[in-house]
Amino acid sequence: MTAKTIANGILRALGILLGIFILVYFLYAIQSVIIYLIIAAILSLITRPIIRFLKRKLKFPNTLAVVSTMFLMLGLLTGLILMFIPLILEQGRSLSLLEVDKLENNLQRIFHQITTYFSSKGIDVLSELKNVDFLSQFQEIPNFLNSVLGALGSLSVGLFSVLFISFFFMKDSQLLKKGIMTLIPNGTEGRFSKSLETINNLLSRYFIGLIVQITILFVFYTIILLIFGIHNAIVIAFLCALLNLIPYVGPLIGAVLMCILSMTSNIELDFQTEILPTTSYIMVGYLIAQLIDNFASQPIIFSKTTKSHPLEIFLIIIIGGLLLGVIGMITAVPLYTALKVILKEFLSENKIVKSITKDL
Repeated sequence: MTAKTIANGILRALGILLGIFILVYFLYAIQSVIIYLIIAAILSLITRPIIRFLKRKLKFPNTLAVVSTMFLMLGLLTGLILMFIPLILEQGRSLSLLEVDKLENNLQRIFHQITTYFSSKGIDVLSELKNVDFLSQFQEIPNFLNSVLGALGSLSVGLFSVLFISFFFMKDSQLLKKGIMTLIPNGTEGRFSKSLETINNLLSRYFIGLIVQITILFVFYTIILLIFGIHNAIVIAFLCALLNLIPYVGPLIGAVLMCILSMTSNIELDFQTEILPTTSYIMVGYLIAQLIDNFASQPIIFSKTTKSHPLEIFLIIIIGGLLLGVIGMITAVPLYTALKVILKEFLSENKIVKSITKDL
């Protein structure tokens, strides 16, 4: 081996490393676009059954079916936004945000009731509050408002981008597949094409399963809140059910949110005799709904839609959370399902692969 050959090898290796670095940096720089593409792909998978129904049963032309589905999506999004307006207004009235004197009286009364209650349990609320630096918290308000305005701007751009991309993904169901196939090595196109079709079917069922899960929880939460006469029960129930899209963490956030909104809805009542018992009963109902979801709805829905054992799903979600946090927990099951399909197609004789893909 000559010095020239070694030098060429080193230069080639450095070129490859540089190319990988540039590619990674490029992907990092356009991460927002990648997220838009992923969300659009998910929406196209979810809406595919609707488009098929409109085309096959109602004989809609392809473009009309897609446009009708897009209007349905926009209508649902608008409806969701409008749902939260009464909740915000109701909470504003409950907290007397527009009446300073009444707000002060309510806060003083509720604070007195809380301190009295916890004092009877041996907890000094006042001494705990003295340790909180409120001034530093108020100084963060301008930064928070700037962040909110920036987030709203980004959300508007993101919403338009997702809808625009989704339209073409739904109009041409093969568009995403063709884009992926251009990156596939020669000679493996047929096997990858078969894998992608299987992945599309499984993920469509998975996302529909998520909608079914959220709907079941929404019904349970609504019944619980209506029983105890909580205002805007439907909106609160939907918001808490929607948080279950975040595995394990979402239900905890939903529990805190439901507890707070239940208490503020009845802020004019006595804390010890009315607010605390009612909130406790609601939390018990919330816990029962979560137990039903965790031990009945989730295992049945997910095992049927992804062809995976419930223990597999649990471990994959935990691993995804450890690697990528909340995003990893949300995307763990779809990515694992896609990986299983590809492994079965290309490594079907491997003992481990054969074991985890036997139900596919």
